[in-house]
Amino acid sequence: MAELAGDFFSAHAHVDTILVVNSCARGRAVAGSDLDMAVLILPTAPSQEVQSLTTMWQEFIATQPLIHRFRSTGRFAQVHLDVFDGRMVPTVWDDGGGPDYFEVEIGNRLAYAAPLHQVGKYFRQLQSQWLPYYGDDLQRSRLAMVREACARDLEAIPFLLNRGLYFQAFDRLYKAFQEFLRRTSTRASSKSRSALATIPVDSAS
Repeated sequence: MAELAGDFFSAHAHVDTILVVNSCARGRAVAGSDLDMAVLILPTAPSQEVQSLTTMWQEFIATQPLIHRFRSTGRFAQVHLDVFDGRMVPTVWDDGGGPDYFEVEIGNRLAYAAPLHQVGKYFRQLQSQWLPYYGDDLQRSRLAMVREACARDLEAIPFLLNRGLYFQAFDRLYKAFQEFLRRTSTRASSKSRSALATIPVDSAS
């Protein structure tokens, strides 16, 4: 199934690397799991290339019996494929704006992805830029933003409960939990980066 996508996209000049992502890439897929893929295009590609390739892919799979057979194996068995240009842009959270998927995107598409066929230079460049995660200044600003958002959502819960807004209070609690997990992953990335810095150059190759 993945090879079908690989053969389709490898014929396009603006494609850098074709990736299997999520559970299949991590070796945790089970019978009935989705097949998740991502196609990285070059930064020099025309601005409409993401939409163009996505449309062509949707038209292609509509005619493929193999795709239909795969979907018939289980209710949740689907092929999800995203075309992306590699631009990882952290957002600034306002009240009610977090969390985002900045760290998750880096993890799924760069750290744990399994490339098909040839690994492109642009993919390697993105890995060098973002792994293990990002620079100290961005790490500190993300950590401070997550901490503030988590505290703000927790502080809002009593106010909402006193007004009888129970679903809104639960939503704030759920968001605070997500933000706490994001803070944990951000701190862990800093520790991983520090550990990597202690490895001798001749041992890291």
